[in-house]
Amino acid sequence: MSPQTAHNAAARWVPFLVAAAFFMENLDATVITTALPQMAVSFGVAPARLSAGMSAYMLALAVFIPLSGWLADRFGPRRVFGAAILLFTFASLLCGLCTSLAQFIAARVLQGLGGAMMVPVGRLVVLRNTRPHELVRAIATITWPGLVAPVIGPPVGGLISTWLSWHWIFLLNVPLGLVALGFALKLVPPGGAGKRAFDLWGFVSSGLGCSALMMGLDAASHQPVDLVLTAGLLVLGVVALAVAAWHMGRVSQPLVDLAALRIPTFRVTVVGGSLFRIAIGSAPFLLPLMFQLAFGWSAVTSGFLVLALFAGNLAMKPGTTWIMRRLGFRTVMVGNGLLVAIGFALCAMFQPETPLWFICLVLFFCGLCRSMQFTALNTIGFADVPQARMTGATTLFSVLQQMNAGMGIALAAVALRLADAGLGHAGAQPSVLAFRLSFALIAVVALLAVIDSVRLAPDAGAAVSGHGAQDAQQK
Repeated sequence: MSPQTAHNAAARWVPFLVAAAFFMENLDATVITTALPQMAVSFGVAPARLSAGMSAYMLALAVFIPLSGWLADRFGPRRVFGAAILLFTFASLLCGLCTSLAQFIAARVLQGLGGAMMVPVGRLVVLRNTRPHELVRAIATITWPGLVAPVIGPPVGGLISTWLSWHWIFLLNVPLGLVALGFALKLVPPGGAGKRAFDLWGFVSSGLGCSALMMGLDAASHQPVDLVLTAGLLVLGVVALAVAAWHMGRVSQPLVDLAALRIPTFRVTVVGGSLFRIAIGSAPFLLPLMFQLAFGWSAVTSGFLVLALFAGNLAMKPGTTWIMRRLGFRTVMVGNGLLVAIGFALCAMFQPETPLWFICLVLFFCGLCRSMQFTALNTIGFADVPQARMTGATTLFSVLQQMNAGMGIALAAVALRLADAGLGHAGAQPSVLAFRLSFALIAVVALLAVIDSVRLAPDAGAAVSGHGAQDAQQK
């Protein structure tokens, strides 16, 4: 096999490898939620204290993701991506062997560190080794874990903890991680290692900002809310991130290069894309709560209904490339963005008397639309980013994606609380009407996300989508 043929084969399979790594990382963020009672018994603590294990994982991701770009440039993507998989796998083994809550929290921090390196470095590997006309398909491949894992994580965790034990949630990562490590060493190009200086102040300020903001968002999603603590953490996070952005805009070798923000197609995935990701991040939180607390349905029924989102996500994947080539990014992102908002509006119509088939159909439709929008936003964001700016763009995108997930849950919790307070039910179990009002608010957020896409040029990202190429050939 010639070197060029080997390179083409590697480039074709790298997106699937990265998608598998992303799936492990995203799944472990939510898979333990349904196993918490069993884990609490094992550790001899109250179930509520196990939330520290989830928070530790999310905080480690938020703090260390900005570091990943520097590591990739300093040591090369193959070394860093392989080391990230190895660290994540080793930490998973430690999680499965833990006998106390303190051990589990420490292992989850280590696991989060591995995940923080896997996400942006894996995306960077794909972007650097994929031809422009193949980028839509590659991004669609690595996008689905972020959509699917949060939906199927809780039911998978429940099944494993029921039929085996909670330990196997983490132990199953070990053989999968070792296989992924073998493929990473074979498929991922070594890349160049450089001597880029380490931006210590950028790391400290961004780490403080990300961690404070994540803790503030987490505090806002709990009941009752400590307003002083929540507001203090959110203000600290915003101020620290503002200082980090100011610093990184002034130094010659920042930890995260923010220059890509000046590119319109990247900026749309930062501004409008963040609003969209916040909106869709609320669904896996609100839907199960509404089905169980307001409708009185079982956890099994609730879980299977939410899986309709997952089915819609998968069903859309084969058509994303054709649709974007046919219509172009701007038309897809505006039209499909409106359909995303309509999907949330339809969810606001759900009542206990609504037929299950209709709920499944609506959720399947929502899954189709959010999968299409997710892929379009993730692809156009990097369509015009030059290779010299790719590391900074992928790192910044990964930080925002992590933040948006927490913001989605916080927004859903706050919307539900405000709706209840407005209806005079503060402190009581959320009513059906409160959930319906919450979904209506999320629909407005999804609608606001479309404004950014309207401002794009009609031919934005055409070199990647291929839109207009057939017409040009015919002329």
